[in-house]
Amino acid sequence: MTTKKTSKKPKPPKRIKIPAKVLKYLEKAGVKHEILEHKTVYTAIDAAMTIKKKLNEIAKSLLVKADKDYYLVLMPADNNLNFEKLKKVIGKVKAKEIKTIKIPGEKIIENALKIKAGSITAFGKLHKVGVIIDKKFGKVKKAVFAAGTPNYSIEMAVKDFIDLEKAIVGVVGKKKKIKKQAVSKPKKKKTEAKKMGVKKKK
Repeated sequence: MTTKKTSKKPKPPKRIKIPAKVLKYLEKAGVKHEILEHKTVYTAIDAAMTIKKKLNEIAKSLLVKADKDYYLVLMPADNNLNFEKLKKVIGKVKAKEIKTIKIPGEKIIENALKIKAGSITAFGKLHKVGVIIDKKFGKVKKAVFAAGTPNYSIEMAVKDFIDLEKAIVGVVGKKKKIKKQAVSKPKKKKTEAKKMGVKKKK
C-alpha cells in the first residue's frame, strides 16, 4: 500500500513591522501623517504600483557620500540621480567645491548609519545625516516616504516633511529615459519570378 506525499504549502513571507523609532519620531514631531500598509516591495517603482500612486508622488531615498559627508537624497521614483547638479547643490550649502560623490555599498551604509540592510528611512534626522529633496516635489502636495520596512510607507505633506527634516531643496534628479523598441517592418516576399531570376518581359 502506497501513501501519497502531501506537498507542503510555502510559508508566506514574514511581514516586517514599522520600526518603533519611526513612529515615536513622527508622534513627537506632531506632524500629520498616514501609515500605508502594503505587500512587500523593495523599490520605489514597485511601491508606486502597489499603492496605486503616481511615480512623482513616491520619494526614492538614496544615501550618497559627498567627499567625507553623508546625505540622504530624495527624488521622484521616475528620476535618476544627477551627480553634477547634486555637487552644485551641496557645494552651495557648504560654500566650497565638492570633488566626489559616491553611492556607497550596502555594507558601508549599514556601518555608517548603524542599521540593518534594507532598513533605511527617508528621515535623515533618525540616521543623523542631512537631507536633500528634489525641487520637483513642489509639484505635488503629498508624497510617500520610506519607513524603514518593505511592508509600510509614510504619506505626508511635502511641506511638512521639508520643515521637519530641515531639508535642502534643489534640482538633483533627472527623468529616466525609457527606450522605445524599434518596430521592425515586415520584409516583402519576393515573387517567384525574382526568386528564379526570371526577368519580366516588357
